[in-house]
Amino acid sequence: MSQQNEARQGSGGGGFFSKIPPSLDGFIAGFGYGSTSVIVGQPFDTIKTRSQMKSYFGKGSFEIGTDIWKSEGIKGLYRGGMPLVLGGALIRSAQFGVNEAALSAVREVTGGAVDPTQRWLGVFDWQVIFAGVCGGIGRGVIEGPFEYIKVRRQLAQPWHLKELLSGSGATITRNAFLFSSFVVYLDIGKQIGLASFHPFWQGAICANLAWMTIWPMDVAKTMVQSGNYNNKSFLWILGETVRTGAMTRGLVPGLMRSTVANGSAMVAYKEIQKSLTQARLDGG
Repeated sequence: MSQQNEARQGSGGGGFFSKIPPSLDGFIAGFGYGSTSVIVGQPFDTIKTRSQMKSYFGKGSFEIGTDIWKSEGIKGLYRGGMPLVLGGALIRSAQFGVNEAALSAVREVTGGAVDPTQRWLGVFDWQVIFAGVCGGIGRGVIEGPFEYIKVRRQLAQPWHLKELLSGSGATITRNAFLFSSFVVYLDIGKQIGLASFHPFWQGAICANLAWMTIWPMDVAKTMVQSGNYNNKSFLWILGETVRTGAMTRGLVPGLMRSTVANGSAMVAYKEIQKSLTQARLDGG
């Protein structure tokens, strides 16, 4: 055996990362997921946000994107991105970390995963749904203030420190449904063979399905944080989006963002998880 290998074995091989508790994997991988998602998807998110405002009704996503590019350049497309670059990694870290912690806790209490024959309608695992809701709430609590600043910046409107929690309730509600839908689709994907797909497509497909499931909530959340509906509740605005046919506004750029951002982010997530596992194996 070479001196290099002997030294490696003697020092624990995996180094610092081999000493990280497995319970933190979800938080660390989620951190990488969030960073990648924001960097890749922010331009589409800016177009999506403006599409959801009444002042932009009648304009297509391509036209809005072109207008932003002509008037503000790449800086305009990344407008509002800094809050999520700073907070996005933390947001997704909380989302995946809380989800995995909640799932582990509930399965420890119940004695393991739900038997396939006991799934709701033979498909849905209530433990996965419960953990997903917990993860979504964990994300929403942190994300609310960052989303408020992001939306105001994307709409070129001022934001105020005293209003930092504006729309946080809407963000938490949206995220509870959004992330629980995401993990449910991932779980269903495992049952139908989606796990054999490349991580990019796993993330993109499941994220897009989740967004389409809750999209009217996202439209209403953006409207709440725009500052144009200060005297209206989230539920009233949600109903208004349905009544006026605005419930799909911004869906096209939203799904484009979801595809490239969540697909790329899932690749990062899987690679980080693999690296952490390998570090522990190398550390022996």
